[in-house]
Amino acid sequence: WEVLASINKVESNFGRNMGPSSAGAVGWMQFMPSTWDRWGLDASGDGVADPWNPQDAIYAASRYLAASGGAQDISRAVLSYNHAQWYVDEVLQLAHTFGSGGLDTTFKLDRLQVSLDGARKQVAQANRELVAALQAQRVLSKQERFRRARVDGARLLSERLELEKTATQVGVREHAAEVKVSRLRAALQRATDTLARASTQVQSTETTPATGSLFASAVSNDSGYVFPVGGGPSVVSVSHHHHDYPAADIAAPEGSPLYALADSVVLRAWAQPDPACGIGLSLRASDGQEWTYCHLSYLDPAVVQGAVLNAGQPVGLVGHTGDATGPHLHLQIDPATHYPQVEPWFERFAGTAFRWQDAPTPQLGATASASVPVFAKGPTANAASGSGVIRFTR
Repeated sequence: WEVLASINKVESNFGRNMGPSSAGAVGWMQFMPSTWDRWGLDASGDGVADPWNPQDAIYAASRYLAASGGAQDISRAVLSYNHAQWYVDEVLQLAHTFGSGGLDTTFKLDRLQVSLDGARKQVAQANRELVAALQAQRVLSKQERFRRARVDGARLLSERLELEKTATQVGVREHAAEVKVSRLRAALQRATDTLARASTQVQSTETTPATGSLFASAVSNDSGYVFPVGGGPSVVSVSHHHHDYPAADIAAPEGSPLYALADSVVLRAWAQPDPACGIGLSLRASDGQEWTYCHLSYLDPAVVQGAVLNAGQPVGLVGHTGDATGPHLHLQIDPATHYPQVEPWFERFAGTAFRWQDAPTPQLGATASASVPVFAKGPTANAASGSGVIRFTR
């Protein structure tokens, strides 16, 4: 059951994201339509083989894995489900965690992950609303000052009265905008408090590579660097090239956590969006290399000029502020002399922290395997073909 549960978790987050995916996969176990035509079945007995029905989808997935040799080599069977070694590693690591902890641990980890992801997304949304409100307030404040200045320069009483009326009307709107900003600041504070509580709960949980991926924790290795975007290769991806100059556009869901990529000092940070870079920061790593992060949805208040950061310290959340078409971290070396993707430390995170969009991700080797048969075939009246369905031996 743990292998099926981990595939379900990775593929659709236990049915919370059933697609269609960008590739066209659908349902609880994210079958491609053509694959479902071959392997789908009516396990629930309602007369329809439905990939959006959890019972149908899970039994179909077990049938597929068994046909792929899951009883003898579960790693190879999972690889047939998704032809990427990082996927096999993630699924089997998570299956080991689920299996060793049992159902209580499985449900606990799921609740923690949902709580943490929801809190991050709420912070990103709250800050997006606050940034927009602040921009609107600044525009109105500037308009009011301009009109007040014109009042002082008016010579005729009639003109002065008309200008005062206009300035007062703008002032009323500016005051309303100020009230809205105060309300949204309070909402953002509540959201960040909720995120802090969720993060504390996660920190009290035993960490494994599998749970680290669930919680989008910082991924490190012996290079001294940390990958700057959390979430793992199932949701974080990057290509080898940028559209017009050396930089890495690291795609990840809105609200994914961002981390300091090394022990570093903040050179500059801005919580209000720049037209091009959006919300962002620049830092100098302990090896002297300077880096810039762009398009954040939220900048951690601790990230200010002169702040000393530890490698892996949270610095904000992924967004698409500034000149961006979708959520991602724009990461570049300053000056932009070469692509970050060719840095040895960056390449070493392929398959553990991210996947390549434009090339195969290196195979790191499966990290778990089954010691006894996982699947067995038994007769049932609910099989779509009438010849039986896949059942579990444990």
